[in-house]
Amino acid sequence: MSTSSIHPLQEKFNELSRKNAEALLGGGEKRIAQQHAKGKLTARERVQLLLDEGSFEELDKFVTHRAKDFGLDKEHYLGDGVVTGYGTVQGRLVYVFSQDFTVFGGSLSETFAEKIVKVMDLAMKNGAPVIGLNDSGGARIQEGVVSLGGYADIFYRNVMASGVVPQISAIMGPCAGGAVYSPAMTDFIFMVENTSFMFVTGPNVVKTVTHEEVTSEELGGASTHSSKSGVTHFACANEVECINQIKQLLSYLPQNCEDDAPRAPYQPGNEARPALNDVIPANPNQPYDMREVITGVVDENSFFEVHKNFAENIVVGFARLAGRSIGIVGNQPAALAGVLDINSSVKAARFVRLCDSFNVPLLVLEDVPGFLPGTDQEWRGIITNGAKLLYAFSEATVPRVTVITRKAYGGAYDVMNSKHIGADMNYAWPTAEIAVMGAKGAAEIIFKKEISEAANPEAKLAEKVEEYTKKFATPYRAAQRGYIDEVIMPEQTREKLIRAFQMLENKVAVLPKKKHGNIPL
Repeated sequence: MSTSSIHPLQEKFNELSRKNAEALLGGGEKRIAQQHAKGKLTARERVQLLLDEGSFEELDKFVTHRAKDFGLDKEHYLGDGVVTGYGTVQGRLVYVFSQDFTVFGGSLSETFAEKIVKVMDLAMKNGAPVIGLNDSGGARIQEGVVSLGGYADIFYRNVMASGVVPQISAIMGPCAGGAVYSPAMTDFIFMVENTSFMFVTGPNVVKTVTHEEVTSEELGGASTHSSKSGVTHFACANEVECINQIKQLLSYLPQNCEDDAPRAPYQPGNEARPALNDVIPANPNQPYDMREVITGVVDENSFFEVHKNFAENIVVGFARLAGRSIGIVGNQPAALAGVLDINSSVKAARFVRLCDSFNVPLLVLEDVPGFLPGTDQEWRGIITNGAKLLYAFSEATVPRVTVITRKAYGGAYDVMNSKHIGADMNYAWPTAEIAVMGAKGAAEIIFKKEISEAANPEAKLAEKVEEYTKKFATPYRAAQRGYIDEVIMPEQTREKLIRAFQMLENKVAVLPKKKHGNIPL
């Protein structure tokens, strides 16, 4: 093809592309090599890995910044540091933006923000997920308030899109300042170990202001945010694993709030799971792993855990039951005896609201001795934070089923999706103990006088503990009242759940007319 037959704009694009590569890093190969040397993919490689082959349609690739101050008028890079467009993941439409740290440090300019806003608006109009691959140093300082305004435009779209289409953020490098708040408002955050960081202010500022010596990894690395702060839901070993997990997550989610999640092929068979009969230890104070119950109930290899390293006393995640996507919330007796505390309440409440937003039915596996006592929890607001989980369950209109495996004590019984707060079906295993508190504590209070006056107080206490257990700490008293729909053998659980969710498939629940509730934040 002769040069004269090339469109003038395309010719300009080709010329600028060559200049970009030379001016920025001395050639495209060197630019890619530098990214790879850091254990990172380029912005375009990330998009190619995420989307189905040949499906990416890029938008705004000719856009450059409009700034003229501080020498920026002499530096123009096509695309202005962010790759945007749409494509498919496993054949389903998604919108994507991928920030390029090699262009002005991935800093956000006016045009950079406009490109992201455009794909977010398109996602809202067409009802498809938005995936942000973030690798940004924050606002472009040379553009001042224009850059800050760009962030606000994105933040506003995050809020408008919340609960309408799934929003997923992957942190692929350093994200600082305003760059962290958009991911914080999305539904899920992924981080990559050793190469990605999130913080409002970096280690140097922290040292100046508070005199603390801290590394980037300690302050805002994947390990820190996945286990201590709970900011990130997934910590991945590398970028390839991160992108593969995003694809896996999408398979459990619908395209939007008016859609249902895709179903996997399923062939009915023998649904009995005899191994579940042996999960609960004979000693009621002995722990067990609730994940054993989960894997025994759901379709094989379908459990996809969320927030695994944070608030380990509660387990949340997605799974499939007879091919259908469900969300699971389960107390974890193997960590802090499965008590509810501030972090576990917030973690579970967030997940419940996410599932309710996107029509994903909820299964609750309950073994909870109560709320964690102590001054630390009380002073930090366990009352308000525990109420978040109670609020989230009460507000949820998706099909909701609870199975009580062992303990359901006190107010925690109410909070964990009890019949009283709108659960549709509530089952209990014969090992379930539904009571105000543990048998020993209850006996010490109720029979205090008898025990103190007995010739052998210890024997009398043991006698009264057994009496209380037989009368109250069983599932049958609750079943007599209809609070428990059925007491089932553990091996029946999977079959009962499949039938229950099938029965609830067309559930319709209408909340009172209001602008929105006032969840205790």
